[in-house]
Amino acid sequence: MDFPPCATAFFLFALLFSTAKAIDPCATQSDGSDLSVIPIYSKCSPFVPPNQDSWVNTVITMASKDPERLKYLSTLAPQKTTAVPIAPGQQVLHTGNYVVRVKLGTPGQQMFMVLDTSNDAAWVPCSGCTGCSSTTFSPNASTTLGSLDCSGAQCSQVRGFSCPATGSSTCLFNQTYGGDSSFSATLVQDAITLAADVIPGFTFGCINAVSGGSIPPQGLLGLGRGPISLLSQAGPIYSGVFSYCLPSFKNYYFSGSLKLGPTGQPKSIRTTPLLRNPHRPSLYYVNLTGVSVGRIRVPIPPEQLIFDPNTGAGTIIDSGTVITRFIQPVYLAIRDEFRKQVNGPFSSLGAFDTCFAATNEAEAPAITLHFSGLSLVLPMENSLIHSSSGSLACLSMAAAPNNVNSVLNVIANLQQQNLRIMFDTINSRLGIARELCN
Repeated sequence: MDFPPCATAFFLFALLFSTAKAIDPCATQSDGSDLSVIPIYSKCSPFVPPNQDSWVNTVITMASKDPERLKYLSTLAPQKTTAVPIAPGQQVLHTGNYVVRVKLGTPGQQMFMVLDTSNDAAWVPCSGCTGCSSTTFSPNASTTLGSLDCSGAQCSQVRGFSCPATGSSTCLFNQTYGGDSSFSATLVQDAITLAADVIPGFTFGCINAVSGGSIPPQGLLGLGRGPISLLSQAGPIYSGVFSYCLPSFKNYYFSGSLKLGPTGQPKSIRTTPLLRNPHRPSLYYVNLTGVSVGRIRVPIPPEQLIFDPNTGAGTIIDSGTVITRFIQPVYLAIRDEFRKQVNGPFSSLGAFDTCFAATNEAEAPAITLHFSGLSLVLPMENSLIHSSSGSLACLSMAAAPNNVNSVLNVIANLQQQNLRIMFDTINSRLGIARELCN
């Protein structure tokens, strides 16, 4: 049967459109509670990358903020759990590498929120906000918005909350971010939609004012272990389980996934115990027992790796730090063994102090992280990063900064890419499985 020319043209256009839509890498790959996890500067993200000539330089720029984030992670303290009056507080946050697409309110308003496993509270810029980006959440457009005052338990669970000594008042809090930015927010409740799931009465901060340029433009989604985190608020919906697969920063067009709840998690995943630090309850501690470089087990004194809740020492898994950081003596031991097995000379590039000619990359040994009950051999793409010209390869790890409490080792997102990382807070275990996240 022949079609008239106009009908044929329309049919071809519709076919091309449907095909393009079917293979659109930025389309939500949702299945139940799955959400796309998007590198903040990928094509799938609405955010404009910094003016860099390569993804490597973008990563170096992002990693330059790691020392401030580690300082924040190292100085976390337990939060008061009673709604007593305190002075306005501040908390330093440093993250912004991966975002997830969610909807807030009824009807749902789309926001791209930063994924952060070391923070509990969620917050977004709201309409009328001073200093915020053009994309904001409009509370007045939602039919399910609820307010919270200082009498609510949620108020005291947010760091930096501010309440008067007497009487009732709206729950306010203040936080600093990125070292040069700060914001003030009001605690509210509304529905949040995550893929196919709707969680009513979700508590989050509605940002009223921002100063500085480091605040994530559309907010933050806290996946920590505290009482106000997404996991805690979702309760039995997700049974305290989530996992993510982070795509490589250099795969500009693709996204990974965030799986919420036990359904669909890998069946044969290897696990290691999660440790709880009552002084830093939001953080996901694991027992790192050693590191191997090639076939050599690096001689690291046990006291440099041991978990100590009193000092905060130990090792955490974190989605908001870019490159893995070890306390200085541990890093130097790893680096020196790595250098023994690769031909120099060595140079520096940004945060990386062990760069060598890429022609010697075949000699580069694998890095193995040994945890209780689990050893992870890092893929070479998770161990090395290349200069924009491709002439240098660099060990993509660094020493923790010398700050007031640099006792924390952080397994960061560059080393987690293209792995499925599962957090099971009910059974206190962390699982790792290989998976192509892109």
